[in-house]
Amino acid sequence: MSENILSRRDFLRLSGATALTTTLTACAGYPPVAESNPDPDSMPPHVAQALSGAGGYSAPEKPVTLPQDALQRLMEGNQRFVANRFLDPNRSPQRRSAVAHSQQPFATILGCVDSRVPPELVFDRGLGDLLVIRSAGEVLDEAVIGSIEFGSFELKIPLIVVLGHERCGAVKAAIDALEHGGGGHRRSKKKGEHSAEPGDIGYIVEGLRPAIEKAQSWGMGDLAENAMRANVSLTVQRLRKSPVLSAAEESGRLKIVGARYDLDSGAVEVLFS
Repeated sequence: MSENILSRRDFLRLSGATALTTTLTACAGYPPVAESNPDPDSMPPHVAQALSGAGGYSAPEKPVTLPQDALQRLMEGNQRFVANRFLDPNRSPQRRSAVAHSQQPFATILGCVDSRVPPELVFDRGLGDLLVIRSAGEVLDEAVIGSIEFGSFELKIPLIVVLGHERCGAVKAAIDALEHGGGGHRRSKKKGEHSAEPGDIGYIVEGLRPAIEKAQSWGMGDLAENAMRANVSLTVQRLRKSPVLSAAEESGRLKIVGARYDLDSGAVEVLFS
């Protein structure tokens, strides 16, 4: 008899715990999930999203070949980032295996090295989605341009985004260097001559000089913000002078745009297209 009573008590206790769990799940807005693998297409979006983050699920996406479609996919990801509604697409073990032997990124991002502006997070993208190239202040050199050309010519990437951002430390440092010491780095430095900046940092200053001087000529507004925007514009113009990139853009296969990232809101604004 005592064993039966104990069994009943255990049954009631366990039944109560199960009921409580079901009630809490329902109150949180999540329907009960079966033990077997659920079909994400049959779930409400917020449930599929939650399972995606937890289990690495990512619905297959159609390949992007048109520049406008690539830009739309990027901006949709940024909207999710701003709203804190991440899908974390293409970050599962299955995706890792799928891109292990080939890749088809749909956008090249030329961004700053700033630790607060990681493109994969800013655009809520995953493995194999973006070809990311970063230098302080998006300063160009042969290796950077060659890398961007590689993405367009070899990988047929339809979109290039030059991504500047507010309160750029590289731009601010270059302004300070130019205002206080004339700063800069000359490749033709004579033996024993030193630039105002240590190492090759002066190369960054020289790379940003045209944008700073252009912003200074405007005579109004915040100099660092204006210089960042001018730098994005000048960088886009310089990339369009590349024979490889200009041919692709003229054919309609490629689009080069300039954009600005807002550190406070997380939003990306297209400046030039």
